[in-house]
Amino acid sequence: MRVLKGKPVAEQTYSQLKLQCEQFVGQYGYEPSLAVVLVGDDLASTSYVQSKTKACEELGFSHRDFHLPEHVSEQELVQLITNLNEDRRVHGILVQLPLPPHIDEEAVIEAIAVEKDVDGFHPQSVGNLLIGRPGFVSCTPLGILKMLDYYQIETAGRHVVIVGRSNIVGKPMASLLIQKGRDATVTICHSKTSDLAFHTRQADILIAAIGRPNFITESMVKDGCIVIDVGINRVEDSSRARGYRLVGDVDYERVAPKSQAITPVPGGVGVMTIAMLMNNTMAAALLHAEKGVR
Repeated sequence: MRVLKGKPVAEQTYSQLKLQCEQFVGQYGYEPSLAVVLVGDDLASTSYVQSKTKACEELGFSHRDFHLPEHVSEQELVQLITNLNEDRRVHGILVQLPLPPHIDEEAVIEAIAVEKDVDGFHPQSVGNLLIGRPGFVSCTPLGILKMLDYYQIETAGRHVVIVGRSNIVGKPMASLLIQKGRDATVTICHSKTSDLAFHTRQADILIAAIGRPNFITESMVKDGCIVIDVGINRVEDSSRARGYRLVGDVDYERVAPKSQAITPVPGGVGVMTIAMLMNNTMAAALLHAEKGVR
């Protein structure tokens, strides 16, 4: 059984991006730039934003951070995005989700210029992915592909079962895997799937992205399966200083012995999400430079 850790993959990605950034600055005279918008004071969202800021600084990217109050109006938020769309000093825009209930997330996502959509959530980005055109891809699925390549895990001709149909992971993951060159046969399962365990046991590669702690048990996985756990869930644990620990959507301790390979939580897919955000920001900056936007 191999443990598929994200850290070496992320470190390789960051090393390449740092070199790319140095070359970019040398050629164009300015840094790739990411604007991050945070609404409210959600602790998890704040932590993610801080991690993104740290990654920018370590790579030599410039960044602009906007922290808006919880009660900001949708109109004000969209106006900020419009201003960032028009700002030539900004190459990528990320609005941290989730947003407060009074703000329409879809309207906010659609307000971001597609050439600055480094999260890959814009409908045009999603459409480009589906039909195989170039464009930005959602960071977590892209990170999973990067890990599969790093660990030389072949997808062609294999049956991939994805548990979860979110716009952030499940749907784009399926779209990536059915593209020519990846050539997987994909099944998507969700909360209404009948006899879920029957389907998961058919998987050569199982991707769990359902957001429920330890949901995938040993009886749901066939021997020799490759298991990719996207879930990051907090469960109470009085033995920990913080009062909780992080677990995935897969019961790691029991499923790992049956697996050919498995990602841990924490330490697996999670670190790849920010790495791919930086990768997309670099691509956005190159796109702007090549078009002579700056």
